[in-house]
Amino acid sequence: MHSGPVIALDAMGGDHGPQEAVRGAVRAVREHGLRVVMVGRRPELVRLLAEEDAAGAIPIVHAEDALAMHEGALASWRRPRSSVAVACKLIRQGEASALVSAGSTGGVVATSTVRLRTQQGIMRPALAVSLPTRPGPTVLLDAGANADAKPEMLVQFAHLGAAYARSAFGVENPRVAMLTIGAEPGKGNRLARKTAELLTAAAAQAPQAQRLDFRGNVEGHDLLAGEVDVVVTDGFTGNVALKSVEGAVRFTMDAVAEAMTSSTAAKAGSLLQRKALRELRGRLDSDTYGGAVLLGLNGSVVISHGASRGPAVERACRLAHDLTAGGIGEEVRSRVQSGARSARRQRLGPGGEEQPAG
Repeated sequence: MHSGPVIALDAMGGDHGPQEAVRGAVRAVREHGLRVVMVGRRPELVRLLAEEDAAGAIPIVHAEDALAMHEGALASWRRPRSSVAVACKLIRQGEASALVSAGSTGGVVATSTVRLRTQQGIMRPALAVSLPTRPGPTVLLDAGANADAKPEMLVQFAHLGAAYARSAFGVENPRVAMLTIGAEPGKGNRLARKTAELLTAAAAQAPQAQRLDFRGNVEGHDLLAGEVDVVVTDGFTGNVALKSVEGAVRFTMDAVAEAMTSSTAAKAGSLLQRKALRELRGRLDSDTYGGAVLLGLNGSVVISHGASRGPAVERACRLAHDLTAGGIGEEVRSRVQSGARSARRQRLGPGGEEQPAG
């Protein structure tokens, strides 16, 4: 019998519909022993599971509706019986611990935020993505959940990112940086400068166990340098930065492929480098780390790429399992509470009285 957290998989989300979701779920159960429940239109899922020779192997919870890939924030209200909404209900009722979906990012973020709600003390959830740096991944957040943010939110995002780096990648003391237009202190707009100021103070005052190792500012060209473990920014900037990195990676891989087939000699050389090229493509694949993670809610939420095939869905399920089993919720709770205490100490004067603003 399988043990561990139950993953509620939105079987209707994504460009390739339930077929690839079923394939990913079957792989996750057979190859890794994960506990998965599929949420979607029962007759369709029963048929697809039978085609995979897995009839009855994975529980199904019926959901008559689904989010369309073009739907955004209003989807949470328009489709209360969607597969994402039903999956969130399973989490609220304690029948699942995590949600995995390849559906519309805006729709999944809005629906899960409304239905799962943020953890106590969290101002806004943040979308975290893993960048393929060496020796370990770099966590970038917010990658698009909050276009407008306040400095205090970004400080919380730093704690969320540190919790993610520790739970997902085993980084004991994550190095944190602020994304802005210059590495020198004081660079950037008002939001970046005030956030850096608060992060510097938080790094000095928090208890050792939850202390942020704030390394200052980084620029856009440092995102793939691997010099820090967590990069914090607002959702507008983070989404632009992420899409720029993804576009540059696609361009580079296409250029390499073109160069490797440009002549007979190049083709012969590429045969000798097949393994290295395969490893490079796999490392730069946006699905390698399972997808983006919406941090700060009462339940783990993993949003895989809309074009995800079975292997990517499987990896997303594994990520959701690992985060939940690794105690990401408790890690976030502990860090945010510690950050709140540090912020309160910053506001109090030597006599313990609230200090005037400015």
